[in-house]
Amino acid sequence: MPIPSSVSLRSKSGLLLIISAYLILGSCTSPKKMIYFQDSMGNTDLNKNYTPILKTDDLLSITVTGIDMDAIKPFNLPIIQINSNQGGYAQGTPSPPGYLIDSEGNIDFPVVGKIKLAGLTRSAAIDLMKEQLKPYLNNPNIQVRILNFKVTVLGEVRNPGTFTIPNERVTLPEALGIAGDLLITGKRKNILVIRDVDGKKTETRIDLTSKQLFSSPVYYLNQNDVVYVEPNRAKINSSVINASNIGIVISIISLVTTIVVLLARK
Repeated sequence: MPIPSSVSLRSKSGLLLIISAYLILGSCTSPKKMIYFQDSMGNTDLNKNYTPILKTDDLLSITVTGIDMDAIKPFNLPIIQINSNQGGYAQGTPSPPGYLIDSEGNIDFPVVGKIKLAGLTRSAAIDLMKEQLKPYLNNPNIQVRILNFKVTVLGEVRNPGTFTIPNERVTLPEALGIAGDLLITGKRKNILVIRDVDGKKTETRIDLTSKQLFSSPVYYLNQNDVVYVEPNRAKINSSVINASNIGIVISIISLVTTIVVLLARK
């Protein structure tokens, strides 16, 4: 026996309401996808030792000190006043001009000339420079610091941007904190870290909800690392149905539902 049209229309109306409810509930996010570091931290292997490696295009502050002030003067560049505000740090901090590591990995140091520093740790670079300065100075004290150590955080964070790190040491959670933390629309389980290794770009995916983050090779960020937080499904869907037309869509769904109900009563 054929199904009455009124029953068929009521079924369609009910189906439409079920689909609408499913779409609404489907956009909800599970709490387990939002909470960081959910695993037990008891047996976590931490990256305890981290030292940045000097690279091409690093801008270095190199300060030479010693007992004989006249002797060390030719090896120090004059201090200048800068007025930049990078990454929210204070303006007007006195800073020496830097030595840029060129494409061949060298800096051009006063009196000595070319010194190859790319590929060295800071302590190794200091040891090399002390050796180079032996003919000119007796037991000099040398300080080396990277002036342009920066990381970039993009995507679903509160304040995306490029941030200069003054202490040359920043973890992935710290960088996300500097960027204002993830928005609710950011994927916690698929953070992308892009890193330049020997001239090649590498990609590493990180799950912020897992303790494995702390033993990851990208737990400590290198200079010029890029961190990208992907949008979740709700954010992607909202880009299709944005705030300007969601009212229209709701009105159309309501109108269709009303028409179906009215037809079912006939």
